[in-house]
Amino acid sequence: MSTNRTDSSRTFVLVHSAWLGSWAWEPVASILEKEGHKIIAPDLPAHGKDKTPPSEVTLDSYVKTVTDVLDSQPEPVILVGHSIGGIIISQAAENRPDKVRSLVYICAFLLPSGGSFMKATAGVKGSMVLDNLVMGDDQTSVMIKEEVMREAFAHDVPAEAFSSVRPRIVPEPTAPLGGTISVTEERWGRIPRYYVECTADNAIPPDVQRAMYTAIPVSKVFSMKTSHAPNFSAPEELAGYLQIVATGEKQAATP
Repeated sequence: MSTNRTDSSRTFVLVHSAWLGSWAWEPVASILEKEGHKIIAPDLPAHGKDKTPPSEVTLDSYVKTVTDVLDSQPEPVILVGHSIGGIIISQAAENRPDKVRSLVYICAFLLPSGGSFMKATAGVKGSMVLDNLVMGDDQTSVMIKEEVMREAFAHDVPAEAFSSVRPRIVPEPTAPLGGTISVTEERWGRIPRYYVECTADNAIPPDVQRAMYTAIPVSKVFSMKTSHAPNFSAPEELAGYLQIVATGEKQAATP
């Protein structure tokens, strides 16, 4: 971690998407650390270095992983969620509103109280991820079909680079996908929210992203012409937007 701390230095807690792990944040984290920020990127249960069996994982266990990190920090953090990580950070912020300075949703699920991954994706058309899911033999995890995996969520990442991280992509536990969040305006709702939309996303179609941040207003929308994996395909640009959030440059509201 960089020791180049300034008055605008912040602590970021980065929550990864389904199938990935804390390793997915490495390109962005290294940039932010050079700017003097503290970066914490936990592995969710059954991801990365965490070897919890998928059958034992729930949405609550995902949220607890994040709130445990928040509880360990001396100051409020900028809480960032990628994809399904948006669901997790919303609930974590509801549970610990005084520990969160702001929320950033990166092509993520920004949902109202009672929302879930399953509800939000019901009837969605044009998602290469949703159209190519394969359930595990014991029904406790789900994977994306191998032959479309890169095209589904990282088509703008070079094939060689994608192949190098493919062994780290793991089956996603199914129970959290049906878990619902419970959030209130008094707690989660009072925290400033930002959204990073990805306009070439084959996983969560851009119109779905737009519908979410339109239904639940945010302080600012940043737009990236990338796939569902901007942390890999455009880490400098993504880190730049996170830096804007860190320095408190609030320009205009939702389109």
